[in-house]
Formats: sequence, structure tokens, C-alpha cells
Amino acid sequence: MVPFAGYAMPVQYDMTGDLAARCRGGVLAEHLHTRAHAGLFDVSHMGQAILAGTDVVTALERLVPGDIAGLKPNRQRYTLLTNEAGGIIDDLMVARLDEDRLFLVVNASRKDVDFSHIAANLPDHLTLTAQQDRALLALQGPEAVAVMARLSPDAAALPFMGIAAVSLGGIDCLVSRSGYTGEDGFEISVPAEQAEALADKLIAYPEVVPIGLGARDSLRLEAGLCLYGNDIDELTSPIEAGLTWVVGKRRKLDWDFPGGLLMRDQLDNGVTRRRVGIRPDGRAPARALTTIVADDGTAAGTITSGGFGPSVNGPIAMGYVRRDLAADGTRLNLIVRGKTIPATVVPMPFTPHRYTR
Repeated sequence: MVPFAGYAMPVQYDMTGDLAARCRGGVLAEHLHTRAHAGLFDVSHMGQAILAGTDVVTALERLVPGDIAGLKPNRQRYTLLTNEAGGIIDDLMVARLDEDRLFLVVNASRKDVDFSHIAANLPDHLTLTAQQDRALLALQGPEAVAVMARLSPDAAALPFMGIAAVSLGGIDCLVSRSGYTGEDGFEISVPAEQAEALADKLIAYPEVVPIGLGARDSLRLEAGLCLYGNDIDELTSPIEAGLTWVVGKRRKLDWDFPGGLLMRDQLDNGVTRRRVGIRPDGRAPARALTTIVADDGTAAGTITSGGFGPSVNGPIAMGYVRRDLAADGTRLNLIVRGKTIPATVVPMPFTPHRYTR
């Protein structure tokens, strides 16, 4: 157990009994089990809230670059809270429950900042209600849909980024088909007092084992997904981070959200650095804050996330490099514990996404 965003979180699980027969335990085994079967993550530290009231979509679009008005009921999308300098306050999921209600899921380390920021910028007739009495579980992996089908065919039939209120084994839940691993899967908002019972139901299925924070990080890194505080922050723009796709096509007509005009200028004139995928030579991983140097010895950038990729059987990383060094195939040098390790800029994700379509 380790401290994470103010919570005590499991890095890995000690598999015993039947669980040990399915997965011997440890970060590597938990990672590979999720890629092959299904893993259950307790992500109840994430912030959940309901934003409600007349014209709620217009109000949220004043704070994010995403096309929220284009969301149909029972659909969700990934977006960003941005500041006037074009930096990222947080990344979040926004679901449209109905005409006047949006469901938000934000990062644990930022939920107080996010909820205060949103509430301070709402018209008086709108309400933001944190869902303090709800937990969040994530069932991820290629066999997650088969498990979900036994509990709720309606949940199993959800399209990617669909969301619906369903009953799972007699427990009323809000289920979305999404996740943070690059695999097909589901995120399940459940009343907190029933979370343990639901987790027990899910872990009882032979495909499922519990997965800790260590494998969650390696899975998202292989999928090329950003971790707030490492790969994105208030000093990083979506354009630098390679998240330009988050800006809705309709929103590019006016750029009428915080930092919008600065982002348009970055698209027109370029940025000085870009987030890229990096493959170090050899077997030694390069961790966050590792210095990147160009072949001519000049400063090139910094690793923001890095480690061993179990699915690719080698070290992987992402980080920010100078624009002139961001092309795939560019050779770099990483300074790891005083030693120089050659590396190459490569496309992301490091393993293909397998979301249902």
C-alpha cells in the first residue's frame, strides 16, 4: 500500500487461494492478466459529480474545448478543463445523462481544484453536486464484456463511450464502456456501501482478478495515455501534449473557451516542444524526470512517464522534446543514473488500442 492523491492505494495484490491459481500476483502478472483476460480496479479515489440545470451544456462549454452540445443522451467523451494561458487544469470524462444533467469524473489529485473551479464559473441556476457516497470500479480486458454479460446484457451491449443506468446482480449502477488501459472495458459507478459486494461478485468470476496501481500505470503507459501531474499540467497546452483532437470541430470555429486563441496560435505557428513516445535501447527503463539530450549534446527535453512495458517486453517512455526532434525515428540520448542510454522516438500507443467499436 502506498499514498496516492491523499488515499492509501494498493500497488499490487497478494493473490491467494483460487486467485493465485488465476494469477501469481505482482505488477507484471497483473498487467499481463488484464491484457489477456479481465482485471478489476478500485478507482473510488476519482471524483464524481452531477452538473445539473437548464442549459447546462452551454455553461460547461465555457470551461472546456470539447463539443459537449454534440453529445447525445447516454454518451460520454474525454475533454479538458483549460485555463486562460492554454494550460490543462485537468482531464476528465463528461457524460450526458439527459437534457439537463451531466455526469463528470475527474482525477483524484485535482477534484477539489476542479469542483471549485467549475462551481465558481457556473450561472446561479446550475448546481454541481459531488457524489461523495459513490465508489468507482473499473473492469478492463478482452474478457470483461463476457463477465458483464452475465450480470447485465444491457451493460454488455453498450457501445464504446456509451453509458447507462443498469442493475448488476441486483445493485443499481451507472456503467460506461470506457477505461484507462487501452483495452475494452467498463467503468462502474456504484453506491459506496455496495461497492465491496459488487467487487466480490466480479472477482468470483474465473476471468477476473484484482489489479493494483502498479499495473494500472504500466497499462496506461503502453496505451500512450496521459497521467495528470506527469504528462499534462497547468503549464502544458493540449497542442504540446498531442491532444488537439480533444478540441471539437465546432469549437474550432470560435475558440471561445479558456486559452482557445492561444491554442489556435500554437496550431498556426507551431509549439516549441511536443509529447512523443520513446523506446530506450537495451533493457534499462528511463523513469519520469530523466533528462533527454540530442546527439549534438544540446538539451532536448525530459521524460514525463517511463517504465517497463510487459506487453512489449521492454522499456518504454513518453516525454516532451524540442519540436525539431519530435519526428518518429529521431535518435535521442537519455541520462539514466549518470549513464547515457540511446533511444528512439516512436509512434504511440506502444500496444494497439482494443476498444470496442
